[in-house]
Amino acid sequence: MRFSSIVIAFAALLNVGVAVAQQAAKTPLTNHADSVAYAFGLSIGQDLKRTGIEQVNTEVMAKAVAAALAGEETGFDADLIRELIVHTVTEAKGQLDGRLKGQADAFMESNRTREGVKTTASGLQYEVIREGTGEKPTPADTVTVHYRGELSDGKVFDSSYDRGEPVTFELGRVIAGWQEGLQLMTAGAHYRIYVPYELAYGEQGAGPDIPPFSPLIFDIELITVKKGAAEAPAVVEPIDEPAR
Repeated sequence: MRFSSIVIAFAALLNVGVAVAQQAAKTPLTNHADSVAYAFGLSIGQDLKRTGIEQVNTEVMAKAVAAALAGEETGFDADLIRELIVHTVTEAKGQLDGRLKGQADAFMESNRTREGVKTTASGLQYEVIREGTGEKPTPADTVTVHYRGELSDGKVFDSSYDRGEPVTFELGRVIAGWQEGLQLMTAGAHYRIYVPYELAYGEQGAGPDIPPFSPLIFDIELITVKKGAAEAPAVVEPIDEPAR
């Protein structure tokens, strides 16, 4: 895990000109070497924060970086460095996961008490915006939907509405919360479903937009149901590949 910041930093260097322009008002960067140093610093800091480590003595860290680059003897051998990093990251991640899980559980518990919200045995919650009159899908069917996905803080991470066209996919190939929610609906219906993290992307999250332990909110309009997945058109997954 300690090497991930280096990988991210190299990616940041590809767009260093943009980063420099965005940060110039706060941090004067007068040459390419300064830009490179700043990119590495930003990347390491962001990586530490994502891991849950926010309290760092940056002056001591800067001295350690300088000592390593100069090849100085520090008294820290590779095993000690590895032990300190692994212990600290493991502890910080455990604390961060605990906070995120607590926030997710609190959101779902509070939401279930709202008027109009129904809860299934699995913990999925939903509201009926509009009922449909068509068929209900099964996991073997192909469905066409319009949808918008939000985090519990209201941040939209995906939307077929914004792209201007619905998506078509085999129901059995998406996250459990979608499979259960859509099977409650009939063609023509519009539901809002609240998916607990256990039925979404779990403890890992999905990419940069969906953090670990994220409950997800979806507005879904079920447009059509095609019975059976055989000869279905190419699948377009909502929320990309992790939905499978």
